[in-house]
Amino acid sequence: MRGLTLYVRSRRVPTALGAAVAATGTTRLPATIFSDTGEVSSTVLVLTVLLLVAAVTTTLGGPDDTLDRTAARPWGWLRLSHLATAVGCMLLLATLLTGPRFGPFGSVVRDTAGLLGLTALGSATIGTARAWFLPLGWTLGATAYPGTGTAGEVLTWQTQAPDSRPAALVAAVLAAVGIAAYVSRGPRPRTSSENV
Repeated sequence: MRGLTLYVRSRRVPTALGAAVAATGTTRLPATIFSDTGEVSSTVLVLTVLLLVAAVTTTLGGPDDTLDRTAARPWGWLRLSHLATAVGCMLLLATLLTGPRFGPFGSVVRDTAGLLGLTALGSATIGTARAWFLPLGWTLGATAYPGTGTAGEVLTWQTQAPDSRPAALVAAVLAAVGIAAYVSRGPRPRTSSENV
């Protein structure tokens, strides 16, 4: 149990969890005050998921990159369980019992899985410090320019209706590729300029 506690602390998980709770509360408060419907808008939903994924991003890399590549620990299993428990949508799903809620359920799960996979892919390829760049840019573009047609649904998958098949497919591919890359490789080691 001590090893798990050290792992959680070294990855700054308590801080990230606090940030996720604060982000959920911060976006839910205006919705509670100003919303006439039972659900927040799709834009607020996807931006809240983005904030939760950004909080998780900080936990994808540890303080010592060489330690993440030693054979002393089963890093693949640790990384997989880390991503599985990092699903911040549980905070949003808890609001389904109250009003206003973050929903519908399919959108919460799709957006969380896709953005978490995209962030994990970024951590494995460009490093944890920059892993949030692509999810942020893609999500802001999707919220500013909602797409129509199949190509539009693919490019703006985060803001599409929960029953959109192209959006679900893009999110599933991003989740699968990102999780596989992160679990097998771990975060990209920092360069000497990033360690300063």
